[in-house]
Amino acid sequence: MARRAMTGDDLAHAFEAERPRLLRLAYATTGSWTEAEDCVQDAWLRLRRVDESTIENLQAWLTRVVGRLALDVLGSARVRRESYVGTWLPEPLVEPAADPADRVTLDESVSMALLVVLERLSPPQRAAFVLHDVFGLPFDEVAEVVGRSPAAVRQLAARARRDVAAARPRFTSSPAEHSSVLSAFMTACGEGDLPGLVALLDPDVVFHGDGGGKVPTVRGATRGADLVAKVLLGFLRKPPQWLRVAEVNGAPGLVVLAGDGVLSVVSITVSDGQVTEIDIVRNPEKLTRVEKPT
Repeated sequence: MARRAMTGDDLAHAFEAERPRLLRLAYATTGSWTEAEDCVQDAWLRLRRVDESTIENLQAWLTRVVGRLALDVLGSARVRRESYVGTWLPEPLVEPAADPADRVTLDESVSMALLVVLERLSPPQRAAFVLHDVFGLPFDEVAEVVGRSPAAVRQLAARARRDVAAARPRFTSSPAEHSSVLSAFMTACGEGDLPGLVALLDPDVVFHGDGGGKVPTVRGATRGADLVAKVLLGFLRKPPQWLRVAEVNGAPGLVVLAGDGVLSVVSITVSDGQVTEIDIVRNPEKLTRVEKPT
C-alpha cells in the first residue's frame, strides 16, 4: 500500500517534533548552539525542497542531513579555532531559557565535560562517535554522513570511544552529590577559604578558561588542586556583583557577574565527591543567550 503523502502542516509538525533531538545532535558535533540552530534550519529548508514521498524514514533522513551539515561546519570551524586566542570551550547552554518553548532536554550527550573531550577528536572521529555511540545511527548510515566505508567508520568510532573513556571521570556523581559539592565550592570561593577549596578539588583537577582574547582568563589548562585553587581565588579578589546557580549543559553550575563586570558561566565536573574539572566561559560572544541580571 502506498504511503499517504504528508501535507505541508504534517511535515512541519513532524519536523518540529524532531527539532530538539536534531539540535542536540548538531550541538554535540559542533560545540556551538548558534551553528547548531543554523544546521537544523538548513535541514528544514532542504526538506521543503525534496519530494517527501521519496523519504522512507523521516527521522533517519533528518539525522543524516543534520549530521552532514554539522560535520561540514565543524571542519571549517577547526580552521578558525586554530587561531583562537587561548582555550576554546563550547558555547554553554544555560537553563532556563527565556522562552520555555525554546528549552531543549539536556543529557550526558551535551555535558560540558564530554564536549571538551570531543574537541580533542578529529572531525570524522567526533561525527562517528556522536552519530553512532550517542544517537544510535547504524554504521552504514554513519558512513554516508562521514564519507567513509562502514568498516572505516567503525574504526573511527572505536578510537574515539577509547579516547573519550580515557578522559572521562572514573566515577559519575548523582545530581544530589553534584549539587552538594557545588554548594561547598561556592562557599569556599566566596569566603576565600584556600584549604577548604583545595580539599574539594581532586589532586589532578584541571581548569580551563575561555576569554576569547576579549576578557582576562587563564591561558591553556591549569592542573593540580593547589594551583587551581590559588588561580580561582585570585580571580575572586573582588566579590562577585551577582551570582546564581543554574543548569549548565544539564548539570548544576554557576552564572557569575564578576567584580570587574565580566559575565562568566562556570561548569564543574564532579567525581567521587571531588571536582575533577572546572570550565569557565567568559568570552562575551558565547554568552549572548545567558540571562543577565537586571
